[in-house]
Amino acid sequence: MPIRIPRDDAPASPGGLLRPALTLFIVLSLVTGLLYPLAVTGVAQTAFPHQANGSLITQGGKAVGSELIGQSFTEPGHFWGRPSATAPMPYNAAASGGSNLGPTNPALAEAVKARTEALRAADPGNTRPVPVDLVTASASGLDPHISPAAASYQAERVARARRLPMAQVQALVLQHTDTPWLGLLGEPRVNVLALNLALDTLSKQ
Repeated sequence: MPIRIPRDDAPASPGGLLRPALTLFIVLSLVTGLLYPLAVTGVAQTAFPHQANGSLITQGGKAVGSELIGQSFTEPGHFWGRPSATAPMPYNAAASGGSNLGPTNPALAEAVKARTEALRAADPGNTRPVPVDLVTASASGLDPHISPAAASYQAERVARARRLPMAQVQALVLQHTDTPWLGLLGEPRVNVLALNLALDTLSKQ
């Protein structure tokens, strides 16, 4: 007599598939949408509260900017940052982006020429080569730093405008120059906002 093997070819009911799928959806939503963000936020607020809250710079108890986002400075007594190509205004944190102009684009050459002329006009006696970061925008348009060379290029103009000894301004630049992390990663850089705030405080004193 042939042996019959029982087979269950009946399709699963929609209700039988819906329950485990819904359970998995709820569990994953709780883990990835609630528990994980809460855990990461808690660790960040505990271990790195300054960075987790935007690396804000405060003065007199009020936030005046962030260490991570540049600001526009145009007065002779302030150090100027890198140009910004964000729209509709410079250093627009809601529209980070560069000019996307290639090195052979005539528009870039014209922009660099105009920025160089503005720097020369602000400090006619300065005949040193203009550092490239003072006439070219960063990829983000929000770079808050300039190179030590760019700060040194502007130091004489700032000292003259504020009637401060050149050595005092140079010492302030050196004080606000960040070195590469562990001496290896990154380049020396100067945070423009922090430096200008220190200048303002010095001038008030």
